[in-house]
Amino acid sequence: MSTLVIVESPTKARTIRNFLPKDYQVEASMGHIRDLPPSADEIPEEYKGKTWAGLGVNVEGNFEPIYVIPKDKQKVVKELKKALKQATELVLATDEDREGESISWHLLQVLKPKIPTRRMVFHEITSEAILQALQHCRDLDEQLVHAQETRRILDRLYGYTLSPLLWKKIARGLSAGRVQSVAVRLIVNRERERRAFRQGGYWDLKALLEQGKTEFEAKLITLNGVKVATGSDFDESTGQIAQGRNVVLLNSDQAQALKERLREKLWSVRNIDERSVTRKPAPPFTTSTLQQEANRKLRLSARQTMQVAQGLYERGYITYMRTDSVHLSEQAIVAARNCVEQKYGKEYLSPKPRQYTTKSKGAQEAHEAIRPAGNYFRTPQETELSGNDLKLYDLIWKRTVASQMADSRQTNISVDLQVEDAGFRATGKRIDFPGFLRAYVEGSDDPDAALENQEVPLPPLKVGQHPDCKDLEAIGHETQPPARFTEASLVKTLESEGVGRPSTYASVIGTIIDRGYAQIKGNALIPTFTAFAVNSLLEKHFPDLVDIGFTARMENTLDEIATGQADQLPYLQKFYSGDGGLENQVKEQESQIDAKVARTIELENLGDATDGMTYRLCLGRFGPYIEAQKDEEIITASIPQDLTPADLTPELIQELIGQKTEGPEKLGVHPEAGEPIFMLIGPYGPYVQLGEESETNKKPKRVSLPKGLEKDAVTLDVAVSLLSLPRLLGLHPETGAKVKAAIGRFGPYVVHESKEAKDYRSIKAPDDVLTITFERALELLAQPKVGRRGTKKTLTPLRELGEHPEDGEPLNIYDGRYGPYIKHGKINASLPKDQAIETFTLEQALELLKAKAASGSKSKSKSKSTSSTTAKKSTTAKKSTTAKKSTTAKKSTTAKKSTTAKKSSTKGETE
Repeated sequence: MSTLVIVESPTKARTIRNFLPKDYQVEASMGHIRDLPPSADEIPEEYKGKTWAGLGVNVEGNFEPIYVIPKDKQKVVKELKKALKQATELVLATDEDREGESISWHLLQVLKPKIPTRRMVFHEITSEAILQALQHCRDLDEQLVHAQETRRILDRLYGYTLSPLLWKKIARGLSAGRVQSVAVRLIVNRERERRAFRQGGYWDLKALLEQGKTEFEAKLITLNGVKVATGSDFDESTGQIAQGRNVVLLNSDQAQALKERLREKLWSVRNIDERSVTRKPAPPFTTSTLQQEANRKLRLSARQTMQVAQGLYERGYITYMRTDSVHLSEQAIVAARNCVEQKYGKEYLSPKPRQYTTKSKGAQEAHEAIRPAGNYFRTPQETELSGNDLKLYDLIWKRTVASQMADSRQTNISVDLQVEDAGFRATGKRIDFPGFLRAYVEGSDDPDAALENQEVPLPPLKVGQHPDCKDLEAIGHETQPPARFTEASLVKTLESEGVGRPSTYASVIGTIIDRGYAQIKGNALIPTFTAFAVNSLLEKHFPDLVDIGFTARMENTLDEIATGQADQLPYLQKFYSGDGGLENQVKEQESQIDAKVARTIELENLGDATDGMTYRLCLGRFGPYIEAQKDEEIITASIPQDLTPADLTPELIQELIGQKTEGPEKLGVHPEAGEPIFMLIGPYGPYVQLGEESETNKKPKRVSLPKGLEKDAVTLDVAVSLLSLPRLLGLHPETGAKVKAAIGRFGPYVVHESKEAKDYRSIKAPDDVLTITFERALELLAQPKVGRRGTKKTLTPLRELGEHPEDGEPLNIYDGRYGPYIKHGKINASLPKDQAIETFTLEQALELLKAKAASGSKSKSKSKSTSSTTAKKSTTAKKSTTAKKSTTAKKSTTAKKSTTAKKSSTKGETE
């Protein structure tokens, strides 16, 4: 007798295999083996003539989904059927949530087992949990399957109906999603608030006082009994004090005069207030709070956090990482309390075991919180983890252990002082008992250092005492615009509003970035011009679909359908097919949407109203551009590719238009070449150019400005130095090959041009590409290569997959400039963006390499064909003009873009 156990991933399969008897065979389904058609060519033949075929959902037949086995899963299905023939029992052991239940249901539908079948569920992968789960198998939960299917259908209808409209009116390759579109709206509206923000300035005084040889600080809070203005008193839309605020607004001169008047006066302590404060530890992690804290502390994206957490779960380090619950099992509470007692002592234990209640909107799933797996919590030091795996496990371990620790107790101290008519206040904090802060302080990696930072000592003071004023300083302040969303704050907002599910936030934010709706700078999400255009179209023509309240109510209805409180069919009919349904809305609005208007972005303060010009910001075939109109004359100027609406100032707009109307700025004449040197702004930012572009000089030498060098700081001498790049620094002592310094797409670098390959290293401050020496260049080249994300480029793979069946060469996953990739000989194939490294298999790698090799040979074939055709044409096309060539080039580019967009549009829609 043998039992076949099917799980989702190879990593999970390997871990579980260690805990089961030898007569158990564990195989992986590689996620879903069946889904709605991912592309037009995978729609079954019998449906291809139907008007709804492209949706993959029969909207004319009770919204019946059309399921297919994708081409990349057909081999997996074949292997599973083969394994099933040798089994006497089937156990479906996919994750215990909607998605996992759906995967098991599809396995049953495709495999059609004729042997006993059981559903096995668990929330951690440990020997005890797996063996216990085997003893308590259950039937498939049809209600969970129904819930997942309803969401899948709704998201498909939303995405596949709205996205084509965006292609027609704005640009190919764009997408709309039920949660994605709301998230984009939040990001865009925050940016609009920032652009509408008007800065205000205010001054106050800070005193350094001393009592009993202990120094402390105090800030000015009142003058003549009236509150001194702070940032919270300003109106963000005017930069002035908000109406109704009775405050004193000090300017620089007034603050300086007050400082001089008070410097030698007598200071008195007027009042002392001490308040005891008790803080309770935060609950253990949910999916959402883990994403938020990992983003704040570890600078991991939501997608990275979920990939790392998935690997930790599948290898048995943590419990299931997709959960809305903050509940801990009795086993977990005992394990956490044992950790507290052993590491910190009994006095740090909470008097009673703590149990937490989930408060977020729409909380669901019957899992525990995310915690270390097992009935004994391995400390981070006891594991063999490293890198992000170790950092995330350490975060989860600390948060779980801290949840069972005693409250922290602290005393907040406030001291009011008076000097003539000015009131000052000093504040302090005393940690009376650190409690859980010994283990975990939110936003800090080092709890001990954080405790020290939290303490703000004040000397023992009494009312009536006269501290000495050691220094008095006038300080100017400027109000700050609303902070941009980070991944952490966006996740927090979406969850608090009940929009979407935390388990989908990683893929939603990933899609927003991948589709070009936002860029990440630092840790902030900055919307692009495309995001503004798409959001404006949806807000104007489909306001409900991007309304937070509407989307949250939709989420609630989906939950009601899942629990049987609402019917699926009437809801889908009303949403899609009713008079006010999505299908009719799109049909009605399509004729009313002017593509030119849809591609025009409304931004405040685009130009100078006194110059008589009207400025418009537009999206074109080749990117965003400025359109300036004066009377009947229209001038257009491209916007640099990396620029976002946040960077677009009236000054920059004037410069871009001026470059078109008045010609580029001339810095001077090159002392050797005798040609003029110009300063221009191009698609990738400012650059210097030697000579004018003409028929005889079609490609004048151009060099981009290195990062940190402002355009206004470029003199003629600096421009000449830049145009001298690449600089030959010397010959490498080992190879005799040239070593040069230059500037490329990703900034300044040094390069060793050996016969084998070119070896590059980035030049970082304080080194300068214009002055770096040969010796320093050799030092940089001797260092290990570092990627753009700061990871060392060594030959050590991220993961070993096995040997290639044809030549025995090892197939490994490496970390590359654009993410993880597989290498075989000269072929490099990037992993899909949503693919976790831990769940990627040798079989998938072989398919990916095969596809990459095939696409490479096709492109070479096309290239040869094109060059051959071009060569033939060139012998007879001497009479054709440059203008015709330019038109042809543009059409070719458009065709390529259109093809790419069509391919991208066939991918599954996102929330």
